[in-house]
Amino acid sequence: MIDKKYSLGIDIGGTNTVFGLIDGGGHIIKKDSILTNSNNPPRSLFEKIFNTIKKWEIELDNSDIVRDIGVGVPNGNYFTGMVVSPPNMGKDWDELNLCSLIKTFNNVPVSITNDANAAALGEKYYGVAKSMNDVVIITLGSGLGSGIIVNNNMVYGHDGFAGELGHLSIDPEGRECGCGRRGCLEMYVSAKGLDYTTREYRREYPDNKFLQSIDAQNVDGKLFDDAFDDGNKIVIDIYKYTGHMLGIGLAQIATILSPEAFVFYGGLSNAKHRILDSAKDSMNDSLLSFQKNKIKILLSELSDGEAGILGAACLNILRN
Repeated sequence: MIDKKYSLGIDIGGTNTVFGLIDGGGHIIKKDSILTNSNNPPRSLFEKIFNTIKKWEIELDNSDIVRDIGVGVPNGNYFTGMVVSPPNMGKDWDELNLCSLIKTFNNVPVSITNDANAAALGEKYYGVAKSMNDVVIITLGSGLGSGIIVNNNMVYGHDGFAGELGHLSIDPEGRECGCGRRGCLEMYVSAKGLDYTTREYRREYPDNKFLQSIDAQNVDGKLFDDAFDDGNKIVIDIYKYTGHMLGIGLAQIATILSPEAFVFYGGLSNAKHRILDSAKDSMNDSLLSFQKNKIKILLSELSDGEAGILGAACLNILRN
């Protein structure tokens, strides 16, 4: 029997949960993805995860393979181990002591953090940001998440909830956000933001056949990317608008933090230059003169789902 232990990194999303065994060098030994089904009790998700761990133990001929566990989860608090009012998750996740729950399955060291912070740590230690001391990682999923690294350290704030850049208001009279405020950045730059913009364009251009043919409640990003590449003027305009609004937000963030780079990961970032080129132009137009053209806009080079589990696997090492 091989006596080797690994960190278990878990990245919990509103739709999917990715988890994997990570060795000390950041190599993913095993990885799997399952539906989160967040309307079910959280315990049911971890029963599935740890049933898979048991199968891995058999495959690896090792009956005790987990050294410690790190979890990225929406609104996960690094200081308290609690999940508090997570967006796009069922009610049973609110005020959940996630560390205590996980220890009922395996009583090893457990740490949690916000899912975007986990992705940021993955980029910092294993991705394009590993040589940077000051960087902001932005995750573009159904909402907009972010992790902030300053002077080589993750920024948590005094209560563990720093870095909610998706709720930076870029238009006080703008779109109403689920948080109760108006003009939040994620209402313009995220999957839901793209859906919202597309519906606005459908109302403005009721005779546009392309817009009338698509599902504006759940826009297919690949379909939009292809339409952009084919020169579809409406999609080009939608993407330019999205990039413009993103650039306004990035400039506000840069004025406070002055990062070396913004790194984009997941979901809408798959549109790549189609959105990020206009975002860079918009950002530079809004920056202070001494910052213009000095802040990089980069895409993650890690495979989908890997930044989160790699970063989560770092949590217990960093805590020590």
